[in-house]
Formats: sequence, C-alpha cells, structure tokens
Amino acid sequence: MISHQDSMHILLADDDEDDRTFFSEAIQELKMNNKLTLFKDGKDLMDYLVHPDIRLPHVLFLDLNMPGKTGIDCLKEIRANIRFKEVSIAIYSTSSSEKDIEDTFIEGANIYIKKPNDFSMLKKVIKEVVNMNWQFHTSGLNIETFFFSV
Repeated sequence: MISHQDSMHILLADDDEDDRTFFSEAIQELKMNNKLTLFKDGKDLMDYLVHPDIRLPHVLFLDLNMPGKTGIDCLKEIRANIRFKEVSIAIYSTSSSEKDIEDTFIEGANIYIKKPNDFSMLKKVIKEVVNMNWQFHTSGLNIETFFFSV
C-alpha cells in the first residue's frame, strides 16, 4: 500500500513538447507532493519501465498518438507484464473517438482523458486523477465511467 507521505510518482509520455510543458507547469502550480518524469515517445517510456530498479509510477498519463511506438502499443506491453499490475494508466489524448476509447478500455487502461486546452481545466483534471481512489474507481469500472469528464 502506498502511504500518503510518499511522493506520488507520475509519468507522462507525450510526443508534443508544448503538451509536456503545459502538463509539467500544471503539476508545479498544484504544489502536490510528487515526482514527474516526462517521456517524448513510447520507446523512451518502455525503455525506462523495463529497468528492474526503477520506482514504479502511481499514475501513467499516456498519449495515444505518438510516432513509432504508440500509446496503444505501450498500453498492451504494460498490461502484458504482471510487474505493472498496480500501475494506473490514464490515456491522455486529443482524440475522443469511440474506437480509441473502446480499444484502450479493452486493453486495460484505467481512465480516458481528453486533453483540456485550458490551463485551469488541465490543473483540475490532473488534481482529480492523481487524487482518485484507484481501487474504488477500478472496481466499478465500465465504459461509461472510463471516459473522464470534469
């Protein structure tokens, strides 16, 4: 069980530099006790995750549309590995297509977030997702609760 004194370890994999900056600034402004690690693509993310001595993240924000190894590729690899069973995965995408939502739900993501284009909304989304009771959220997970809206 993760104690609340520990800092949250949050990962973001997103190929868009502006989106990474935006996300990082939002986290800083929230002044939450956390460590944020950023990845510019799916390959970098997976290269990091395979190291046996890393501290596993509490929440991984995963962009879908990345060149090379896409978010869905990463999601499948992560969910195929028992080591990452406890990692909560938040799909973080500009897409709100039914297919993307269904595919990521089926592949084992915990929540689907459409990227907000407003900074205060982004802060609100991050705060809610990071503070979410994941055990409770995941136990009652269905396609309706999967798509996150504020």
